[in-house]
Amino acid sequence: MNPPPRIALTPGEPAGIGPDLAVMIASTHANLAPVVIADPSLLNERADILGRHLRIRSVGPGNDKLPVPEWNTLDVLPVPRPAATICGKPDPANAEYVLETLRVAADGCMKGRFGAMVTGPVHKAIINEAGIPFTGHTEFLAEYVGGHPVMMLAAPGLRVALVTTHLPLAKVAKTITHKRLTRVARILDGELRSRFRIGFPKILVCGLNPHAGEGGHLGSEEIEVISPAIEALRAEGLDLEGPLPADTVFTPDHLRCADAVLAMYHDQGLPVLKYAGFGKAVNVTLGLPLIRTSVDHGTALEIAGTGKADAGSLHAALDLAAVLAGRSQTS
Repeated sequence: MNPPPRIALTPGEPAGIGPDLAVMIASTHANLAPVVIADPSLLNERADILGRHLRIRSVGPGNDKLPVPEWNTLDVLPVPRPAATICGKPDPANAEYVLETLRVAADGCMKGRFGAMVTGPVHKAIINEAGIPFTGHTEFLAEYVGGHPVMMLAAPGLRVALVTTHLPLAKVAKTITHKRLTRVARILDGELRSRFRIGFPKILVCGLNPHAGEGGHLGSEEIEVISPAIEALRAEGLDLEGPLPADTVFTPDHLRCADAVLAMYHDQGLPVLKYAGFGKAVNVTLGLPLIRTSVDHGTALEIAGTGKADAGSLHAALDLAAVLAGRSQTS
């Protein structure tokens, strides 16, 4: 039997709770201990602030064999920070450091050293203030490793995928084209089958407008784009239902037999999922040549270094990453 694949973890914004969470899991998640891609001095500093005593064990950047996980030990692949870190106060000088940790983790996944990567929360505004255009992990990783990314959040009993992700609301309608919608739906259906081992996924598709357009009286996108795309995909064998009004699609009667909901935009689907499973939800990027999961929360700058961070979502992200990576080993 193959040992479980090691997972790469990027803590994200160094002034946020990501380093706190990395330190916390060293003593609570030894069976799935990740290799943390970070500055070891940052993790030592945060461990001291939190009053946690742990061992930092550096691993090399090459393809040497990774050590066996040990309790209360963080295996760290070092990436140096250019600037010191103060909890709760992000510094644009560290923006490139944050992105470099993502590149190192992605490279390790693409080369087969890691089975998956799990990402902590980044501070998008600080990265942009550093002069680096950045809309999110999903888009960054797609540009770096290729693929057609689809954002999906998963919580107990509910999965929500998005046709559009980090866009201003004013740009959403024009971005929802027949080509984009069919591509996203095919990726969602395919990865529910291949990675989540769901034989014949049932997917509920939201409309864009209130009441799914009310027969064209509240918008024409359902008639002109969404319904024709759904019909074409059904002809390919996908099990899609919609377009459905987003204000009723998340009711128990609709969700009972559904494997996922496909929402048109970020704030149509994710508020419901986060209300239902915040702290236990996982962000999964589908459509990439690697496995990537993430926490469902932000940097929480106001509690960084206080010991108040909740590692529940990180545990869930690590668990799901390990499951998906294990399935990839056996497929």
